[in-house]
Amino acid sequence: MSAPKKVVLAYSGGLDTSIILKWLQTEYGCEVVTFTADLGQGEELEPARQKAELLGIAPENIYIEDVREEFVRDFVFPMFRANALYEGLYLLGTSIARPLISKRLVEIAAETGADAVAHGATGKGNDQVRFELSAYALNPEIKVIAPWREWDLSSRTKLLAFAEENQIPIAKDKRGEAPFSVDANLLHTSSEGKVLEDPAVEAPDYVYQRTVHPEAAPDTPEFIEIGFKGGDAVSINGEDLSPAMLLTRLNELGGAHGIGRLDLVEGRFVGMKSRGIYETPGGTILLEAHRGIEQITLDRGAAHLKDELMPKYAELIYNGFWFSPEREMLQALIDKSQEFVTGTVRLKLYKGSVRTVGRWSDYSLYSEAHVTFEDDAGAYDQKDAAGFIQLNALRLKLLGARKRRVQ
Repeated sequence: MSAPKKVVLAYSGGLDTSIILKWLQTEYGCEVVTFTADLGQGEELEPARQKAELLGIAPENIYIEDVREEFVRDFVFPMFRANALYEGLYLLGTSIARPLISKRLVEIAAETGADAVAHGATGKGNDQVRFELSAYALNPEIKVIAPWREWDLSSRTKLLAFAEENQIPIAKDKRGEAPFSVDANLLHTSSEGKVLEDPAVEAPDYVYQRTVHPEAAPDTPEFIEIGFKGGDAVSINGEDLSPAMLLTRLNELGGAHGIGRLDLVEGRFVGMKSRGIYETPGGTILLEAHRGIEQITLDRGAAHLKDELMPKYAELIYNGFWFSPEREMLQALIDKSQEFVTGTVRLKLYKGSVRTVGRWSDYSLYSEAHVTFEDDAGAYDQKDAAGFIQLNALRLKLLGARKRRVQ
């Protein structure tokens, strides 16, 4: 690959991406554009601007953007229409943020005339795959630079030495080994590494940042109502909210009740297993609510097909294939299923759990007349079940008869 002339770097303002910024300048002698996305990570982003300027980036080459609404509206909500869970548990909080970051990296590259993009993902993780597959899908000609796969700064000691040599500010707590690494956005926090690397040892409570310990949560349950329209949540307790504001409010509610903690050993796309501690308070409530409204508005066939396809859909997102044709095909099917997923769900939040306790919709398929144990006034003839059973039993009878013959 020829040396790039201008690179758009996914920049957090932290030590690692600041070192990458300087490394790109010294290694390639190229112009660097920084992009910092406000995904609701809960950090002040102005220091990232100041750090970039300190490292010689011109103000016009510093992009800091609030993409929270786009993140929830165009990425999180479509994923939740599918009830997506990777390996049955993980709500894909890190995975779903990467295609949006990559999308803006490629767009900014086009706007600024850059011929390459760069990221700070390591060569052991999933994020390198997610960033790069997304970038290549959106611009097949783009160059992608992954410094962790190229440089010889293979240890924390070497990184700190490089930082000191190049006058990159180092936070005092970075001089020691960080106890664990954290990735955060509006959907979740993800913590891994160091004190969490032994899956046999319970994670220290200080790892959790968004949720109170369930045992310390309020002793009185809280009831909330979430309104849905076309498969997406639109209101809480009757108040209409934008996608990002709604998820923010659910995070506050879930965090206060200790909801959404997950200790998971997962199978990475690159082959190894890793242990992560995830907190997804609002997302956990949203998933329960969405399943609650689907219970009365989705036909059995549609609901069961969705559940069969969901693991594949979740795996595509986890593995970085958001912009693939197969994910888009599945999304079209999922979105079609949500046409009548409109109504309200009542939920009980209590000490780490969220449970659906009521649901209603103008499009409900639930018929009390058909399921009542009282007189159904002719809505359902129970004698019809006999023929239904006999037809379904026919092949089992034939199989059973053959088995008896050959024994």
